[in-house]
Amino acid sequence: MQETIKVLIVDDQVILAEGIKSVLETDKSLEIVGVALDGFDALEKMQETLPDVVLMDIRMPNMNGVVATQRIKTEYPSVKVIILTTFDDSDYILSAINNGASGYLLKDIGGAALIDAVKNAYRGDTILPSKIAKRITDAAKNVVSDREIKLKRAFSLSDREVEIALMVYEGFTNRQISAALKLTEGTTRNYISSIYIKLGAENRTEAVSSIKGVL
Repeated sequence: MQETIKVLIVDDQVILAEGIKSVLETDKSLEIVGVALDGFDALEKMQETLPDVVLMDIRMPNMNGVVATQRIKTEYPSVKVIILTTFDDSDYILSAINNGASGYLLKDIGGAALIDAVKNAYRGDTILPSKIAKRITDAAKNVVSDREIKLKRAFSLSDREVEIALMVYEGFTNRQISAALKLTEGTTRNYISSIYIKLGAENRTEAVSSIKGVL
């Protein structure tokens, strides 16, 4: 028997929410357990519906998608949250992912791709369209200029190690680093192990502390 994935849709635009609902309902393995109109509504419906995956709009009145994602992931850590956004929402990308979102979807996504994204997120994948992944790497690059030089001098890191070390410092998980830099998670782990050795760190906390001491 096919496993059913319970989905909660959060969007203050009712017509759009209903459209998403109609698309997802074409797949029998997806069950739409509710539609919420803002972050507060979403938190209330979480208790009632206990979904597996939440499709979260980013810009909403009362409580936006970033705050709602953080609250949901704190109270329901196993629930997967996928952010739905328009392209001009890039300022929110890092905040949402750092608050536990499983990925980002652009609202111009096709129906079949949306269904696949929900299923993949449920299985534990990070959902990042190439344009969004580029925004993440661009955002990381914007803050590395003089920090890159300091890390290279202090720890003799390679360019790639500096890039990853700064992402670790900014709070990225291994999976998020892998998705943004298009690396396998195994490769990312190898880079991070090398970084730990050069920093004289045993774990992420010690690595962040060492980096902070240099920056």
